[in-house]
Amino acid sequence: MLITATSTSLVTEVGSALIGNVERIMRGTSDAVRLAVLTLLAGGHLLIEDLPGQGKTTLAKALARSIGGAFSRVQGTADLLPSELTGVSVFEPKTGTWTFRPGPLFGNVVLLDELNRATPRTQSALLEAMAERQITVDGVTYPLPDPFFVVATQNPFDHTGTFPLVEGQRDRFAMIVQLGHPAAAAERDLLLGRGGSGGLDDLRSVVDIKHLLAAQQAVGAVQVVDSVADYVVAIGAATRAHPNVRLGQSPRGSQTLLRAAKASAGLHGRYFVTPDDVQAMAPHVLAHRLILRHGADLCGAQAVVREILAAVPVPRG
Repeated sequence: MLITATSTSLVTEVGSALIGNVERIMRGTSDAVRLAVLTLLAGGHLLIEDLPGQGKTTLAKALARSIGGAFSRVQGTADLLPSELTGVSVFEPKTGTWTFRPGPLFGNVVLLDELNRATPRTQSALLEAMAERQITVDGVTYPLPDPFFVVATQNPFDHTGTFPLVEGQRDRFAMIVQLGHPAAAAERDLLLGRGGSGGLDDLRSVVDIKHLLAAQQAVGAVQVVDSVADYVVAIGAATRAHPNVRLGQSPRGSQTLLRAAKASAGLHGRYFVTPDDVQAMAPHVLAHRLILRHGADLCGAQAVVREILAAVPVPRG
């Protein structure tokens, strides 16, 4: 696809419509909403990490309602089985054949609420689905719908009854966002019924599947010059060489960072990526992929990413 002013304006139009619609519900969380929409435009998956009661599930539901399409939700629990995500093959006595019954992963938007309450075995059932947009059951591979957007929420690792996501699982999420406590004015709005989960029933779709897929395709066609690609490579190498990092950025992380930067450029109506796009996306794309020497620490990892951004030379011209 040849990128044009028309296609980049489509990214801006779709992204702005989604942001505006979700912000009707999510008061005082503009940064998180924008990052969530950028994740969707980039064709990635979103991980929302925060304390209970901050609106994680509400944000996921608002995104799903704004997009339209098939929506499914799974509550993470310690006894959740992989087959409860993927589906199972059931024997039909009348016909003497096996019939596959799809699980909740066969949706356009899949909300995995409190994913880190599920065991690592169940978490691993998502790896193929998130990376390859397909699942394999009993040796048969089934394609997943397009678009396929996973929104997972999790409580911090130090909460009782949680299982930290394995490295391969975290690496498959394009971005991680935190909502934080709302400002006083936003919290007052929630108390008075302006926004919040109570308004979800009135939220309607503002983007259909056709235009969403077209916007994602336009993001993929945003131009990247060699110097910006080299900049992304240099950032990745710096994460692997940093003294406080035990496991640095993977090649998948570099690809995801560039894709997110393309989405940022498209949202701003540009058909080319700038170093500013890369810098804006890096802390949100890379921090959850880094394993620090003193253990998992999202805030610490984001600080490392910002330190690296300050040290790696920025391409000019």
